[in-house]
Amino acid sequence: METKIKVHFLDNELMHATNPIRINVIGAGGTGSKVITALMELNLSLMALDHPGIDVHLWDNDIVEQPNIARQRFAQSEIGLPKAIALINRANRWTGSNWKAHVLKFERDRLSGIPQHAQASVYLSCVDNVQSRFDIADIISNVDTGYIQRDIPKYWMDFGNTKQSGQVILSTVGNIEQPTSNKFIPVNSMPFITDQYGDLLIESQETDKTPSCSVAEALEKQDLYINSTLANMGCSLLWNLLRTGMIENRGFFVNLQNFRSQPIPVGS
Repeated sequence: METKIKVHFLDNELMHATNPIRINVIGAGGTGSKVITALMELNLSLMALDHPGIDVHLWDNDIVEQPNIARQRFAQSEIGLPKAIALINRANRWTGSNWKAHVLKFERDRLSGIPQHAQASVYLSCVDNVQSRFDIADIISNVDTGYIQRDIPKYWMDFGNTKQSGQVILSTVGNIEQPTSNKFIPVNSMPFITDQYGDLLIESQETDKTPSCSVAEALEKQDLYINSTLANMGCSLLWNLLRTGMIENRGFFVNLQNFRSQPIPVGS
């Protein structure tokens, strides 16, 4: 007897998008700076296939410093510039896009409670501390969709890593209506990383938060290629979801020390 595979089908509105899909990228450091490059390639490739592409908003309140050179995607000439502006200006010049940089931390607004332009269809978080993930989860869960005609939150993909290992996990924001299928078992909900692995996140929180004073010191904390590995594999997952409209795996764990990767199946 043939066993049916659990899959997740892309939200119907995104499957038949007529406008660029809004994506909020949160964090422009080691992983976020590489994610922007991968998204530039994804955007151009989608448009070459007659897709409307993506509209990226990058959130980060940090500036480029000397220790960022080499491990993060910044040049010596960009030292002193806000990371978000440096990356988005480069992306717009290279691809002719009109992406936006927000030199702000992605956090609750003191007046409205929700950051301006927080509404997006997809959120990619590339942050380096656990509390930021819980804050992002809270903001995404509480975006008021009553007046929003488009860019309603649908998906959250979180990138996280230690020195030589990391993970990418895709979640749905609530339930995504699924089509009926005789071949597959459609899964309409994929839990937030903060709900599924919240206790582990708290336990794994690093205690040393002192900034690196040199490139060499930065490389002692995070290996050179762990961020780009996560960025490319994570954006490959997003590409497959947008391109084919379905996925069997919602993320992965990867370890560069022994070169092993483990997929996370939909439904687990």
